Amino acid sequence: MKRFAFSAAVLVLLGACGQAGSPPAQDGDSSIDGAMPAIVLPVGQQEPAPPMPLPDYFDCLRRAGGTVIAAHRGGPDKGFPENAIETFQHGFDRGIRVFEIDVAETRDGVLTLMHDDRLNRTTTGKGYVSDTDWETMSGLWLEDNDGRRTQFHPPKFSDVLLWAKETGAILELDKKPTTSFANIAAAVRAAGAEESVIFISYNDDQAAEIAAIDPDFMMTASAFGGRDVAALEARGIDRTRLVAWTGTEEPDAAAWKRLVKEGIEPAFGTLGRAGERLDDAYLADGDGSEYDDLARQGLVLIATDFPYEVADLISSDDTGRAACGR
Repeated sequence: MKRFAFSAAVLVLLGACGQAGSPPAQDGDSSIDGAMPAIVLPVGQQEPAPPMPLPDYFDCLRRAGGTVIAAHRGGPDKGFPENAIETFQHGFDRGIRVFEIDVAETRDGVLTLMHDDRLNRTTTGKGYVSDTDWETMSGLWLEDNDGRRTQFHPPKFSDVLLWAKETGAILELDKKPTTSFANIAAAVRAAGAEESVIFISYNDDQAAEIAAIDPDFMMTASAFGGRDVAALEARGIDRTRLVAWTGTEEPDAAAWKRLVKEGIEPAFGTLGRAGERLDDAYLADGDGSEYDDLARQGLVLIATDFPYEVADLISSDDTGRAACGR
C-alpha cells in the first residue's frame, strides 16, 4: 500500500479529543482541552465529498475485487494502545480504513472503549470497568501492548464516532457485556454516524436484535451461503446491510464464492492467539502473498492483528481504494 498524506484538519480534530488532566505538552506535542472545535478548511480548499453509503461501498469492493483491512482492537502499535483515538489516527495515516473497536459502559452510563472486563491490562487503573465511573476512567492512562504508559486516555465513544465521521473511517463495533446494542445505537444516532459503523453480531439472535433496533444498520453476521443468508433475512436482517463473517479457522473459498454469487461480501479473520493465528503463518516469510490470495478468492474484509504489516505487503487494498475511494 502506498502511503498517503492527509489534511492537517484531521490533526486538529485529533488534538481536540484529548482529555482534561493531560500532562504538560512535550516538545513537538500539543493538546487541546474542552469541546471539539469545528474543522476549518484552509482558504481555497473545498470540503471533500461525503463517502458513498456503506452498502454501496462494500458492493463496490466486491465487484472490483478489492479488500479492506480491519484493524483488530483498533490497530495497537508500539507507543499506541488499543482502543484509542490517537491509535486510530495513526492507523488512518498509514492507510487503514476499518477499525474494530470494543464498546463498554462505565458505572455511571458513559460509553467508552475497553476490551477487557478489567482495567488492569491496558490502563494504569485497577478493577472492573462496570465498577468505575467516567470521572475516574477519563483520568487513567492507557498502556500499549508492551505495558508502557502512553500519553493517551480512554476515549468517549461519542468522540470516536465524531472522529470517524470527519475522517471517513469505518468502525466495527464489538459490544462488551457492560453495555447494550440499544445504548450503542442511541449514541450512533445522536452522532449522526450511521454511515460510519458496522455492528458485530456473534449469533443470529444478536443479529436479529440489531436489525430490530434499526434494519438500516450495517452488521456482520455468520453466513456461509444462500441458506444462511435466507435464515438471517427471515429474522429481519436486510441482506444489503450484511457482511458475512466466515470465522478465523480456515479460509473457505467455496463459501466466499457462494456469498459473492448472492451479492454478499465475505469477511474472514487471520487474527487470534499468538502462535496459532493465520497472521503468524502468513507473515513468517515476510511475503504476505497469502492475503492477496484471499482477495482473489473473493474475500472483501480481512480482520487482522497486524494491519500495518498487511497493508504494506498487499495490493488488493489499493485495488479497493482506487475503485471505491473512502
